[in-house]
Amino acid sequence: MSTSGPNRRDLRLGSLRTSYREGSADPRTVIGEVLARCDGALADGTLLSVIDRAAAEAEVGALLRRRGDAGSDPFAALPLYGVPVVVKDNVDVAGLPTTAGCEAYAYRPERSAPAVQRLEEAGAIVVAKANMDQFATGLVGVRSETPPPNALDPALVPGGSSSGSAVAVARGLVTLAVGTDTAGSGRVPAAMNGVFGWKAPPGRVSNDGVVPASWTLDCVSVFAADLAGALVAGRLLDPAGPWRPVSPGRVGVLDQVGLGGCAPGVVDGMRWVADRLDPTVAVVAVDSGALFAVGDLLYEGPWLAERTAAVGDFIAAHRRDVNPVVADIILAGDRWSAVDVYRSERTRRRLVRGPLEELWRRVDVLVVPTVPWLATLEEVAADPVDVNRHLGRFTNFANLLGLAAIAVPVPSAPRSHPAVPLGVTLLAPAGREGMLVALAELLTGEPDGALDQPAPTPGDVRARVELVVAGAHMTGFPLERQLLERDAVLVRRTSTDVHYRFHHLAARPPDRPALERVESGGRAIEVEVWSIPLARLGELMTLVAPPLAIGSVRLADGEERLGFVCESGGLAGAVDITGHGGWRSYTSGTDGDRGHPVATTGEGST
Repeated sequence: MSTSGPNRRDLRLGSLRTSYREGSADPRTVIGEVLARCDGALADGTLLSVIDRAAAEAEVGALLRRRGDAGSDPFAALPLYGVPVVVKDNVDVAGLPTTAGCEAYAYRPERSAPAVQRLEEAGAIVVAKANMDQFATGLVGVRSETPPPNALDPALVPGGSSSGSAVAVARGLVTLAVGTDTAGSGRVPAAMNGVFGWKAPPGRVSNDGVVPASWTLDCVSVFAADLAGALVAGRLLDPAGPWRPVSPGRVGVLDQVGLGGCAPGVVDGMRWVADRLDPTVAVVAVDSGALFAVGDLLYEGPWLAERTAAVGDFIAAHRRDVNPVVADIILAGDRWSAVDVYRSERTRRRLVRGPLEELWRRVDVLVVPTVPWLATLEEVAADPVDVNRHLGRFTNFANLLGLAAIAVPVPSAPRSHPAVPLGVTLLAPAGREGMLVALAELLTGEPDGALDQPAPTPGDVRARVELVVAGAHMTGFPLERQLLERDAVLVRRTSTDVHYRFHHLAARPPDRPALERVESGGRAIEVEVWSIPLARLGELMTLVAPPLAIGSVRLADGEERLGFVCESGGLAGAVDITGHGGWRSYTSGTDGDRGHPVATTGEGST
């Protein structure tokens, strides 16, 4: 990754912030240096258009005026103060044309996409629009008029469709780049160029001002050369996301069947990832069949028709202006019927509610290779469709499953290519993003200190309260969704103090436990602590079925937190399962006795 050299400033977010704070750089100088290098990036196909110098000067001047109002530390108010950014050319930037990689499609938007506006409001300066596979159709990065070169090895494809975005970051041209991700377009080029690629679950970041590929699946994504850059930008785009790092207890890795056909270095790298995990973390082998079956639906099912609906009419009228592979793929979407749509959606839901629901009960996060091997230009020229399909093997299913993802380069792991670090992707359902953050920090050795959030003031709509759960609301269990739907985030896993007995309630489904506070004869019970917006706690309380209510639970550190408690008399007929030490152990049939009926009463939590 070209971030240094005799005339090259290190533009990684952490380094750039240090330069600004020490006074060795200022935004006017940095943006000037970046623009001076943009002509070369235009010539080689990395960029498609660049902001003019007068407009850039005006943007920097406005930023410096805002800096005057920001106090001694501009990053407190402007987290991306003076940060140069490029934007994929299917995302609107006011003053620059949007082409979606096809010059004949060009239009000039009056305003920037909301995602771009968020970064600009945080102090970023957009300097250019980046090249891409036309109409975001492709994972190879060569389906454009002048494809950009891979930043690390010119014999490799750059990856797509956000090719120019990833290459610009990997070459050290800018600090951050905006991309999009539907089938892996924000992750595959990250892996091919050795940078980070982040995306939220679908629907969390506005797609307004984005030329659609698939309205239901498109995600705005971010590229960065350091973890801090990816996470700071990600938090700005998705401020409601659960960003506080939480160590996962169970990490899923694909079984040998799932890794079949991968390059040897990729397989060795996955072993390295598993070996690097904390000994207390369980590594769980995952059957890949259901994941790949969902992924196959994306390009072998009717979701392709969304692309036809979005830009098919234009392509039909401008075949000579469009890459022939892209045109053939998009125009083929009209073969699908409404019946096909419903059949495929039924298949997807059957997989989600069957084997994949079970998968997320067994693991907290999933680690997969980002790409099975590093594809070459020669390979793509010989077989443009199949190579593209195989590159998406580990990425296609993510958005159909509503997952958050971060592609991580792991330089110290075994490599499948001398110049390119192993790329892995960390995946998790919405609400578990904090686990992705913690795992990315562990794998890269790059703790991120830039995500501290200001404490909410009394009455602030951001005010949150911590809630203890010990059963059906825990990660991977049926009622976890009640927390996630109310913007709750997992803070930590811990246990109660030693003064609790644990019981399985004799009640209607779903199965629920209760904690009984005792003076003696108890033990510590595994629990999770979640943070939930105070304004939404009342909603959750209306869903708590008797005999449970909200009360106080004492934790191992002596602190007390709100939790679900059992009403007086609520333990009649319950089964004592204290010997298992927690709901997860009890339901998996491990650790401890099988329990026995009791007729006691006391406090409880679920």
